[in-house]
Amino acid sequence: MRLVQFESNNGERRVGVVDGNQLREVQTARSVRELALAAIEAGINLQQQVERLGLGASHDYAALLADLKVLPPLDHPDPAHMLISGTGLTHLGSASARDKMHQGADETALTDTMRIFKWGLEGGKPAAGQAGVQPEWFYKGDGRIVVRPGAAFPVPPFAEDAGEEPEIGGLYVIGPDSKPYRLGFAVGNEFSDHVMERKNYLYLAHSKLRSCSFGPELRMGELPQHLAGTSRILRHGEEIWRNEFLSGEANMCHSLENLEYHHFKYSQFLTPGDVHVHFFGTATLSFADGIRTLPGDVFEISQAEFGAPLINGVGSSDAAFEPGQVTPL
Repeated sequence: MRLVQFESNNGERRVGVVDGNQLREVQTARSVRELALAAIEAGINLQQQVERLGLGASHDYAALLADLKVLPPLDHPDPAHMLISGTGLTHLGSASARDKMHQGADETALTDTMRIFKWGLEGGKPAAGQAGVQPEWFYKGDGRIVVRPGAAFPVPPFAEDAGEEPEIGGLYVIGPDSKPYRLGFAVGNEFSDHVMERKNYLYLAHSKLRSCSFGPELRMGELPQHLAGTSRILRHGEEIWRNEFLSGEANMCHSLENLEYHHFKYSQFLTPGDVHVHFFGTATLSFADGIRTLPGDVFEISQAEFGAPLINGVGSSDAAFEPGQVTPL
């Protein structure tokens, strides 16, 4: 089962189940977060909660997407209680492009990038219930940075690149018991600044403080072991780049359980009612193939198991925050 959050013609929020070319409303549901919290309280899973409420009216899915009425498949009424984060160097092959960015003059030396990747290969998939080596981790922002499917990414005036990162993200709600509950997964574009990162790997934290998008669909259940999708870029309607991207644990050097443990082991991430979107990483970047995006370019990320593709454009710059604008009190 796959869920979508959307706005009706009168602007009211709805939750829908994907049914071919239609979305069937989940009766009385206004958000996936509320559905999840109700399921936790009832001691059932998310799909059972949907079935418990039943399905109602049908809506034209393609029309909702075209009209930008589809929302991210998980959010929070207070964006400050939605944390967007991720892990890097988690996929087989993911270290190659990164290592090229971070190598110095001595290309025979083992970079910090390759050290972390090697640790993941050796200890990223421990036995069930055990902690393995921790991955690279980064913070992206709160719910205000999330761009809905179909909309354009704002680009800060100080940005040096506007690059896509096709990934799978885990979607979570923290229950009243302060435990994380995984609702499912979504395709995501973990939009980043690779030129800034290439200057020095210690700029990774800066390069990740950008917008992102995920969805349009939340896929319930376990993540398939092998996923093969397509990432492509369109310019003036013409494809300028395309590549396959792989995910699922068969293509990763870390298990999902290990990535989740090393995120949620921090008590500050276990506030009841909060929601989390955690990106699991990628091995495929157009930047590694020499592509530099321009305003108006369009990203399209698709994986058949996740339904409709995630489409976002490259927008114009945000309003600039200038030096000296901090006011002392």
